[in-house]
Amino acid sequence: MILFPAIDLKDGKCVRLEQGDFSKQEIYSRSPLEVALAFEKVGATVLHIVDLDGARTGERRNASIVRDIVENTNLNIQLGGGIRSLESISFWLEIGIKNVILGTIAIENMNIVKEAVERYGERIIVGVDAKNSFVATNGWEKATTQNSFEFCKKLEKLGVKSVVYTDIAKDGMLSGPNIEAYKKLSSETNLQIIASGGVSSIDDLLSLQKLNLYGAISGKALYEKKFSLKEALTCLQEESYLA
Repeated sequence: MILFPAIDLKDGKCVRLEQGDFSKQEIYSRSPLEVALAFEKVGATVLHIVDLDGARTGERRNASIVRDIVENTNLNIQLGGGIRSLESISFWLEIGIKNVILGTIAIENMNIVKEAVERYGERIIVGVDAKNSFVATNGWEKATTQNSFEFCKKLEKLGVKSVVYTDIAKDGMLSGPNIEAYKKLSSETNLQIIASGGVSSIDDLLSLQKLNLYGAISGKALYEKKFSLKEALTCLQEESYLA
């Protein structure tokens, strides 16, 4: 299982929110590039970036910061937040983002997802943000009536290979991931699942790894020093050898 350390961008800073609430944010660094370089130094090869400003408004306010990270690290970056058009997808891929994560637009216009997958294949990931098992959009501020598991099945039929599945109630709470949701998703689809939300310990990561998930994202637990990235990478690697 791949561990993706996370950087959430808001107003040019590295922050974390609680359950997606923009009024409950904590600033961890004013230099996202320094954070990315620190992750790379201890062994990270991948990075998960969320443009929170983009998720909320659809605007690319943090593009220069993302470009700096692309140009000054060798990390394979997956980026989400406000990517709602083919033009936007093209923009990010052309500056060196490996994978773009579509969120709101996947609910609002499945045709764009279909065309994006036809053009860019596995470089397209869809972020499925679930609140009480229903998909939420626009930076998690709008609820829908779309069941998150059924939505994932629709995405798979469109040709999507990977999803980032986030349980909003768990995000930023350090309360453990929603294991049952990932079990259900694994059993009902063949998607490559990247788990997001609630990781608080290496044991949580090992529990997710036992589900044979493709990846897991960790943000707040790393910033709060619940475990070190180096320690987590080592434990996951050792566990995979023993399996």
